[in-house]
Amino acid sequence: MKVAKLARLDLDPETIERTTEQLAGMLEHFADIDALDLRDVQPMNQPYPLVNVFREDIIVAGLDRTEVLAAAPDADDGRFRVPPILGLDS
Repeated sequence: MKVAKLARLDLDPETIERTTEQLAGMLEHFADIDALDLRDVQPMNQPYPLVNVFREDIIVAGLDRTEVLAAAPDADDGRFRVPPILGLDS
């Protein structure tokens, strides 16, 4: 309940009870893992060997600015014009 208040979560008592039980179960599981003798187990950061899957960067021609702005609903001085946000005047 204290964590829910600190996180400003509006949880009903049933949800708090269920979540508390689930967290307790997770902590018990972590305690089981901590009890294992892992001295001879080598640490790893990746369970499967990975290779670089990125492609090479290839420079290609982009879209023509004039053509793109011509298709825009509203353009001004070489830029897209969008409606104002947060109550700002245009």
